[in-house]
Amino acid sequence: MVPYIHKLPALEIVQSKIYTRETLLKPLAVLRFKNRKIVFTNGCFDILHRGHIDYLAKASDFGGDLIIGLNSDASVKLLNKGGLRPLQDEQTRAMILASMHFVSGVILFDEETPEDLIRFIQPDILVKGADYDASETDPNNKKYIAGSASVRKNGGEVKTIEYLEGFSTTAIENKIKNN
Repeated sequence: MVPYIHKLPALEIVQSKIYTRETLLKPLAVLRFKNRKIVFTNGCFDILHRGHIDYLAKASDFGGDLIIGLNSDASVKLLNKGGLRPLQDEQTRAMILASMHFVSGVILFDEETPEDLIRFIQPDILVKGADYDASETDPNNKKYIAGSASVRKNGGEVKTIEYLEGFSTTAIENKIKNN
């Protein structure tokens, strides 16, 4: 989403891919004008590992531009992932995600779910891990994908991706604790 007319310093390119709602408005309009597919996924991405990279790369393959909704530090606390989580602050996590060449943008959200953010972005494709159910329509069901109703209402698709087995932040955390 960053124009590459002149070679920008690498760190500037990474930082330019971290958005707020206000700064994301224009790039979204440009993407829609160019008929680019917008793919959206979300998560905490606390300790980035091979499973995350596999998942995010596959999500980006669904469309032209991958936007990641990143749980803010406050949002991670709402999810009760443990007293020490997040292990890395939101700006660090955002920079790491934005540094991936297949990620077009990262935007923080403070709520427990990205429902409002998804309504704001209106992605063409909403992606979550296969521990969710793309066909679930009951918002009270644990397998329901937040924002899926609004994506479908706007003519978009909801997809899931199988996780790469054996890779998780919890497993890494446990390995560190036990060594």
